[in-house]
Amino acid sequence: MESLFFQNPLPLEELKKRVRPRPKDSVDLRGVYFRDTTAIIHSYPFRRLKHKTQVFFAPKNDHICTRIEHVMHVSTIAATICRALSLDSDLAWAIGLGHDLGHTPFGHLGERILRSIIQEMGLSFPEFHHELYSLRMVDHLANYGRGLNLSYAVRDGIATHCGEKYEQRIEPDFSIKDLGSLTTLDRYPATWEGCVVRMADKVAYLGRDLEDALQLKIIHRDQIPKEAVRVLGDSNSEIINTLVNDMILEANREGKIGFSNSVFEAVLTLKSFNYRTIYEGPVLTSYHDYFERILRTLHSYLLHIFTKYGEEFSSYRTENNRLAIRFGDYLAKMAHFYREVDGDFRYAVIDYIAGMTDDYAMECVQEIMIPRKFEYRFDEEALT
Repeated sequence: MESLFFQNPLPLEELKKRVRPRPKDSVDLRGVYFRDTTAIIHSYPFRRLKHKTQVFFAPKNDHICTRIEHVMHVSTIAATICRALSLDSDLAWAIGLGHDLGHTPFGHLGERILRSIIQEMGLSFPEFHHELYSLRMVDHLANYGRGLNLSYAVRDGIATHCGEKYEQRIEPDFSIKDLGSLTTLDRYPATWEGCVVRMADKVAYLGRDLEDALQLKIIHRDQIPKEAVRVLGDSNSEIINTLVNDMILEANREGKIGFSNSVFEAVLTLKSFNYRTIYEGPVLTSYHDYFERILRTLHSYLLHIFTKYGEEFSSYRTENNRLAIRFGDYLAKMAHFYREVDGDFRYAVIDYIAGMTDDYAMECVQEIMIPRKFEYRFDEEALT
């Protein structure tokens, strides 16, 4: 039973409504939201998250957080808070697992680079935000253009999760939005569970990014602001424990999802420290030019061969590299989506690059810049 504060007034049939109706005679013992969770887990975009940057790109250290670990952290934190507030933990799980499916290679930097490319091309694509792009991924791009057919409440939570905004407290807007028409990040989730995920996103990365930076010796423990340590702790587990318990207590006091005054002040202090020393520090920013060259090189090449071959999908094989072959195969499989839903192929190159993992993007650049030795082709021909 929901608590007095945390009732979702929207009709359940609206929150559970899917993009496409399912057969009326289909019975799913998992329930609507847990079915969404399994659909996300089995999707290709989710699988690729294990090789996408959270903060530190392409880490060889197995103990450094990747994007797939981050979404698991968000999901477990959100589900814990929802259980304490008698909310639907299955809904929180599904939103948490799907909230970052639209992340590009190289994390937020990759997102900014693709945003610049889109603007330079003069495309009418809404400004590139991974939140809204995650919705495009689950609605259209996953499953070769058919999408995952998720429920409205999960799609809404994904599109409005915006973990980079640091509000002290939030509450749902309790509205059924036209999600496909969203172009900005100024809307709040329609459900309490969506609000919990939005705040859990901050909880998940605040301490974990700090822990990874300490392990990589980018920062030292004595540099962490003492006022933040005094309130939050200085380890990821302590920070999560403090923030989760504070959110639950504050929710029951204020009827909103957020932090108490003292904890929120400490959160802002630690956030400022992380931005200054980690995200915008010299270690990470020294790689920015490399990542921009990689993504711009890939975009230039793929746009060139698409202009050259268009919808003659078999012709991409004449480029003699796997990137071109795979891109041609992608276009062939997605042609129905670009023709019937998007109306053209203008965003195909952006979509293909945005779906890449860090390692795949770097391998592709090597492949198109450094040709295979000439004799390899004849060895392959002799074996066919």
